[in-house]
Amino acid sequence: MSGPDPLESLALWPNEPPGPTTRSLTQTTVDRENPWNLRDRAVRQVTRPTLTVFRPDHPNGAAMLLIPGGGYAHVVVDKEGFETARWLSGRGVTVFVLLYRLPGDGWAAGPDAPLQDAQRALRLIRRRAAADSLDPARIGVQGFSAGGHLAARLSTRFEDRVYAPVDTADSVSARPDFACLVYPVILMGGPAAHPGSARAMLGESPSADRIAAYAADTGVSLNTPPTFLLHAMDDKAVPVENSLSMLAALRRAGVQTEAHLFEEGGHGFGLRGLEDRPVAAWPLLFHDWAKRRQLF
Repeated sequence: MSGPDPLESLALWPNEPPGPTTRSLTQTTVDRENPWNLRDRAVRQVTRPTLTVFRPDHPNGAAMLLIPGGGYAHVVVDKEGFETARWLSGRGVTVFVLLYRLPGDGWAAGPDAPLQDAQRALRLIRRRAAADSLDPARIGVQGFSAGGHLAARLSTRFEDRVYAPVDTADSVSARPDFACLVYPVILMGGPAAHPGSARAMLGESPSADRIAAYAADTGVSLNTPPTFLLHAMDDKAVPVENSLSMLAALRRAGVQTEAHLFEEGGHGFGLRGLEDRPVAAWPLLFHDWAKRRQLF
């Protein structure tokens, strides 16, 4: 899981991100302690959204936009970003790890600022597909926790016009060809919502209409891409009802879906501390699902 950081990083926007911020932000990276003594960085107050590129030795033409979590308060780049990217790139997938802006940092787009970055990221990957020897019809998105909420919103709101086009890349479709949602935040209200993510997205007392509009399951349609879901039943931070609600919406819309619910695992495990537990199977379960669909 460990290794040097890739040297290739792509700026999402040719100049400043769309819409000013009302706050004075300083992008900061902090190191967090963890029981595995692994590198665990979190980035706060993101002002320079980027894609960090992991290129495999033997590419298979597939690409993944990987979106780490962090409760929309920061972006966890190692545990739910770079480590999974190394695992996937070791199996031939070209991975782009997204560092995205956060909704509570005063951006003009507010809760749509992360979606602006996610749409732009998917478009850039698809726009560069020929140059990167990628199949433009095999570009997926994978998100963890709050990053799962953003991945789900990208899968359901890829046609929403949330920013004005800035160059020719913005004429390209932002629709992922498949999605993997790992213990995702889906709901923005009610007892199963993750309070921190919901507060960062919508503030302290959002209206019922805004809660519904920003729940990731309300935009599911037949155009939502095939989706792989996984969650631990003992997740106390983001209850399993989030994935169950998304699964129900996908089934109602007739979207091809596979879901795995594990008795144990808690929240935020990524690839860490999985030894001797059934949840350790999740990366290969997802990989095999994508292979069966001829995506990997």
